[in-house]
Amino acid sequence: MSHVVSPIREKLVTGGKSYSDVTHDICKQVEGEPTKEWKWAFGISSIVFIYGAYCLFYTWWQGIGVWGLNKTVGWAWDITNFVWWVGIGHAGTLISAVLLLFRQKWRTSINRSAEAMTIFAVLCAASFILAHMGRPWLAHWALPLPNAFGSLWVNFNSPLVWDVFAISTYLSVSLLFWYMGLVPDLASIRDRATTKGRKFWYGLFSLGWTGSSKTWARYEYMSLILAGISTPLVLSVHTIVSMDFATSVIPGWHTTIFPPYFVAGAIFSGFAMVQTLLLITRVVFKLEDYITIEHIEMMNIVITVTGSVVGIAYLTEFFIAWYSGVEYESYAFINRATGPYWWAYWMMMTCNVISPQLFWSKAIRTNLMVSFILSIVVNVGMWFERFVIIVTSLHRDYLPSSWAMFSPTMYDIGDYIFSFGLFFTLFFLFAKYLPVVNMAEVKAVMKGVSSNFPEKKKATKKTEE
Repeated sequence: MSHVVSPIREKLVTGGKSYSDVTHDICKQVEGEPTKEWKWAFGISSIVFIYGAYCLFYTWWQGIGVWGLNKTVGWAWDITNFVWWVGIGHAGTLISAVLLLFRQKWRTSINRSAEAMTIFAVLCAASFILAHMGRPWLAHWALPLPNAFGSLWVNFNSPLVWDVFAISTYLSVSLLFWYMGLVPDLASIRDRATTKGRKFWYGLFSLGWTGSSKTWARYEYMSLILAGISTPLVLSVHTIVSMDFATSVIPGWHTTIFPPYFVAGAIFSGFAMVQTLLLITRVVFKLEDYITIEHIEMMNIVITVTGSVVGIAYLTEFFIAWYSGVEYESYAFINRATGPYWWAYWMMMTCNVISPQLFWSKAIRTNLMVSFILSIVVNVGMWFERFVIIVTSLHRDYLPSSWAMFSPTMYDIGDYIFSFGLFFTLFFLFAKYLPVVNMAEVKAVMKGVSSNFPEKKKATKKTEE
């Protein structure tokens, strides 16, 4: 008699791992000497960071006149890169908070790296806020300080002020969520430490974790509370960033579709960046048993869905511009597709709308090399989306005499390079000195997903008989 076996899902941990195997596999990356590959990667990112830091310092020293901005195009690469990095930071909170509340077990192997990516991406975004101020030593003026501190109260009607509160809140909550999730794993490294220095530092940051039932219960409560606080941030942060544009009267910006459109685009680009980093981490740290094809496929499904939402938003923008009957609005969108920056617009459409549709094929969704390439393509497209929205809406003013083109200088590019150097330097340091996979949460889902435990094997044999 033949039996039909219908597994609920693919295994989230492969290789027949035991709990001790999980601890050993994750901790050995932290406890061992840095590999040659890690040293090369960290060295390259450090060189990029130093060169970018020089460009940023020169920008601050000379002023933002060294950029390619002009009177017509007052915002360009600085705000493009700011919005791009904030968007990338969205996936970490979504994977950590929203998927936790929905009890999605496939998040467990990837949430730690995603949370770290969020923090580093927000720091990169913050660097552009400081850079485009021109006078970063007066950055505190963006805070609601009384006159006694030497500055006026900020204009609370300005969405630029809302940005400051949204980004700082997002960074604070994300940092707290990431750190508290690390505590049980830091305690494991503390207990395995063989040197006094390692034992002291990991012991200090593990906050006296004992692993008792009461400790675990409080940890679970804390995780749910932070997830509940973080979930509205997924919607609010990029909604507020979109209001930098939507509250203006400039054709191409003045549209109510921006908040949901920006949120979908942020999740889209964020998941693509997580995918890129995980596929590299999976190979470099030999974590194929923990970051499985199942994880990669689920990420690609989210990319496909959010990419389709972004594609619908692009079409809706064109419809609204035509339906409004405002000739300036119609011209702004026609100019994007056929004007001097047509190449940027069609690069955006190709990367963001067409390329994710390839993931409808399971063979492509589960192909690691294609997934890696397409994840990079998506983020290239999302950068061009922000560039198209910002630059093409500004470079054609109401008066033809004010029309202008924008071309980046080496310092525009150098400041962007700085953000990459900062991001990857921080990520490599994180990957070396902290566990990149959440050991505690992976162990929690192992019994439900692995058929390699003895009791599971016996049950399977009986069923077959």
